[in-house]
Amino acid sequence: MATQAHTEQPGGKVPFPPFNQETFASQLVWLAIFFVALYVIIARAAIPRIGGIVEARRDRIEGDLAEANNLKEQSSTALAAYEKSLADARGRAQALANETRDKLNAEADTARRALETELNAKLAKAEKTIAATKTAAMSNVRSIAVDTASAIVERLTGTAPAAGAVESAVTNALKQ
Repeated sequence: MATQAHTEQPGGKVPFPPFNQETFASQLVWLAIFFVALYVIIARAAIPRIGGIVEARRDRIEGDLAEANNLKEQSSTALAAYEKSLADARGRAQALANETRDKLNAEADTARRALETELNAKLAKAEKTIAATKTAAMSNVRSIAVDTASAIVERLTGTAPAAGAVESAVTNALKQ
């Protein structure tokens, strides 16, 4: 007598084990038991952990967004303060430049007036010197004219003219 294994089908073809009709009902029972056990394990252990992780990520993201908004507001405030201080500095620089320009213009005007006064005084002194020199030269011209006229008359006539006559003739000529 030949013994056959109970897994073999007559005809030599073995069916796929999950679809074997003899073990199908027990497989469904074990499937239901393992499904319920797996559901309980996941519901009691894994889902709270995953929920905690998701909640922690959400809190972290919200915290990061709040911090980013806070930093953005701080940078906007700092930028506004920087722009205001820059505008104030430009205003102060412009005022300082205007003040310096006005001061230099006033100093230049004062120096110009002082120089003009000094030059006018020197010019007046020079005009007085010129007038004195001219007067001295004119008095010398009279004596030169008298000497020259006496010399010319003496040369032309051969005799020296009277000094009073030459002087009165030069005085009459100078008056005209």
